[in-house]
Formats: sequence, C-alpha cells, structure tokens
Amino acid sequence: MYSVIEYLEKSVASYGTKIAVIEEDKKITYSDFQKYSKIVGSYIGKTHFNEPIIIFMDKGIDTLISFLGAIYAGCFYTLMNPELPENRIFQMKETIQARVVITNDSNLDLAQHYFKDLEIKNIKELKKGKINEEVLKKSRERHVDVDPLYVNFTSGSTGIPKGVVISHRSVMDFIDVFTELFHFSSKDIIGNQAPFDFDVSVKDIFSAIKVGATLVIIPKSYFSNPSKLLDYICENQVTTLTWAVSALCLITTFHGLDYKVPSTVSKILFSGEVMPMKHLKQWMEHLPETTFVNVYGPTEITCNCLYHVIDRKRVYEDKIPVGKPFPNERVFLLDEEDKIIEKKNKTGEICVLGTCLGLGYYNNAEQTQRHFVQNPINTCYLENIYRTGDLGYYNEEEEIVFMGRKDFQIKYMGHRIELEEIEKAMMDFPEVVRSCCVFDEEKSKLYGFYIGDIDKKDLTLKLKEVLPVFMIPTKLIPLDNFPMTKNGKIDRKKLMESKEK
Repeated sequence: MYSVIEYLEKSVASYGTKIAVIEEDKKITYSDFQKYSKIVGSYIGKTHFNEPIIIFMDKGIDTLISFLGAIYAGCFYTLMNPELPENRIFQMKETIQARVVITNDSNLDLAQHYFKDLEIKNIKELKKGKINEEVLKKSRERHVDVDPLYVNFTSGSTGIPKGVVISHRSVMDFIDVFTELFHFSSKDIIGNQAPFDFDVSVKDIFSAIKVGATLVIIPKSYFSNPSKLLDYICENQVTTLTWAVSALCLITTFHGLDYKVPSTVSKILFSGEVMPMKHLKQWMEHLPETTFVNVYGPTEITCNCLYHVIDRKRVYEDKIPVGKPFPNERVFLLDEEDKIIEKKNKTGEICVLGTCLGLGYYNNAEQTQRHFVQNPINTCYLENIYRTGDLGYYNEEEEIVFMGRKDFQIKYMGHRIELEEIEKAMMDFPEVVRSCCVFDEEKSKLYGFYIGDIDKKDLTLKLKEVLPVFMIPTKLIPLDNFPMTKNGKIDRKKLMESKEK
C-alpha cells in the first residue's frame, strides 16, 4: 500500500452503504464519503500537488471530507481550529505557507480575515462539483508512501508553534498494527473525543476507515456535561474510546458512572497524562469486561510507540507503566553520556526509531536537526532516531515507566507544551518584567509566576488572546522577586514549594 486512500477504497468495496461517520443529527455512508472526497480532490488536484491544504473548521463530517479530498489530490492537510487566538493562527499560517484554504459557512468570514491573500474555498460549494478521474489518477501515479499526510502543530520553545510532518507510510505502519493488536473490526463504533488537530484523533479516523467501523464525532460541548456525554455514548452504542486521560477523569470526577454505565464499551485506550489509579479503578469496577490500555508517544513518532494492557489481577503500587514497544518500533533509553541503558530502575531519555518517525518540523530545519538525530550508538550507517525529552526506566517486569521531562516541556491536558512559550507570551506584555512557569505533575497543575504591574485576572485575559486554552496557567502568582540558585538561575524548586502559600 502507498496511500491511506486504499483504506477508504477497501472499506467502500465491502461496506459502501454502511454509515461511516455520525455527527449529531448528520450521517454519511462510506460510498458518499468517498464520492465527496473525490470531488474535492478533483478540484484541488487540477493545480496543486504535494503541498499543504489548510482546513479551517471545527471537527465534523465536512472536515473529514476535506482531509480525504486533500489526500486524493496528492496533497496533505493541516487543520487550523477557528477558536485559536488570532496571533497563533497567523504564526501557523506563516509557517505552513499554503495557497489553499477550505472552510465552511460558519467560518467563512473569519477565514477571509485570516487568509484574504490565499485561495479560500467553501466546502459546501466544492461538494457541488464533479469527479475528475483523470486528475485523481495523475495524482495517484505521482504519489509515494513517504509523502506527507498531515501536519499537526505543537508548542514551540521559541514562541512559534512547530508543525510536525507525518507521512502516509508512518500512519499505515502504525494503524495496521494498532487495529490488529486491539482487535478493531467493522463492528466497532468509535467515539471520538480528540480535536482533529490533535494526533489522538488520527487513531480514531484512520482506524475506522481501515476496518470499516463507524466513527461517532462527540460534540466538544458534551465534555462539560458528563450526563449528556454518557447519554450520547449509550445512544450510539459506542464500543471504543481512545481518549485523553483528562476526558476519562472528567466523568469519574463528577461520578458520572453512577448515573449511567456505557456498557457497550469493550475497549478504552488512554494517553496524554499519567492516569490516576483511583479514577482507573472506578472505570474498571463499572466495566468489568472492558480492556484498558495505557498508550504513550509524542506527535513526532506517529501517535504511539509504547503500550501496556492493564492486568486486572496486578497491583500497581507505583505508576502504571507505559509498557513495551509496538511492533516495528524500537524504543530504548539513553543515559546522559548517550550510552544505552539496560539495567532496571536506572533513569534515561526515551528514544525511538523506526518507520514511525515523522519527517521533521515543517519549514523549521533547526528544530528538526535538534530532535531528529543520528542514533549515537550507531556509527556505521544513517539511522535517525527521535529524542523525546521524556525520562523513563525499566521496572522489574522490564516495562518502561514514564518519569517526566528532562527539559522544560510538559504534558498537560493531553498536550505537549513548552514552558518557554508560555513564559515568552507573558513577557511580551510590557507590564510583565519577568516570568517563570512550573508544572506540578502530581496535581497536574500549571503555575505562572511573574514580576510586573498587572493584576493576575487581567494577565489571564491577555494570555487567552494569544495562547490556546490548554496553555493558560492554572494559577498566576505575582511576586516581588524570584528566588535564585547559587548559579544565578531562577530556583524553580523553591517556586514549587511556595506556589500554594
């Protein structure tokens, strides 16, 4: 296989009349999904090939049609959420340098504001076109499996978001293994929680398309109303949840499972943060036959590289391990001298190699060269690895246990965040003289300390104008001075100790 389009074609051949996607009161069959995707691809493919297509809309059926349309054209997609701050959208636009934007009625005016110098197409109008098989055939013939499939933006330490480029080959290599390992089938109904600009959604979208399952797009608003969320899952008889830890904990925090148990759910895969055992136990008690899996991996290595199936008979006294590598992925630990770690209970940096590796950061050679590097333990031939910046160790069962970050990048609300980007955003305001962010991993709270003449409520409002919601500190704390180490650096340990005072 050379393209994820082959997933769709095989599912159309076997399940053409079956519902492929549900979006509240909207539904679409696999045949219609393919038809509209080919129409969009026919238009784009006439003049564009192997270049980024901006999709400017929230998640939905038309968003998926736009994704597949870009792919049919031999291009790749990048989703820009209209709810992002203006500054961030302009930064992403500058990085991606696209020529075409696909949007919908509700975001057309905003798209014309952000992308007035680009070609803006309304998906509603595009769907009225016709399929041009000759254009699609030509795009297909020019395609190779290492062509980009999508670009997802993550936080950047310089204050500029980084666009992670992932190829068709990487996604197919992962999805083939992922769906087989966890027994996905055409009988599954996958309840999508993740935003489409977050790589967790890649597992939902392409697993469903590969096996001919039904994808149920759960409205974002339902995640602030646990009873409505559970009602929706039960009404749609969802079988599979591939969710962020924070979304699962939302339900248990408000005792949602005492209200209603989604008994059709047979497998739950969670990632993004450390799963608190007390929350996992609630889920396991209410769903005694369900399989639970802890998965780990940064965006740069195509979804996940490690997994651990929860053993109900096992007592997890320490953290739940992130486990062992997926097939065809090599995951290992390096010490501070770049030597391989094989001993148990010795901490090192988690490193990954294999087809799973992304193609780097779009239009950002410096960051690509910093993180996608030659394997230091191989001096004989070219072998790139990705240095995650995460720390881990082997437990007594030879499973990898996640231990946090080696730098100032964190995992918060399911997202990887560079603390430097938040600090820079705070410092960009003239009222702020100095800033520093620290993360309490145990409590999953993000703290922003600052020196300056601005009220913390006003600073929060200003930050919301330039940063996504998930990057806003849980608590902002004004200080007269920062504690310093003997080396003249901000003493983050003392800041952590003083954060609740």
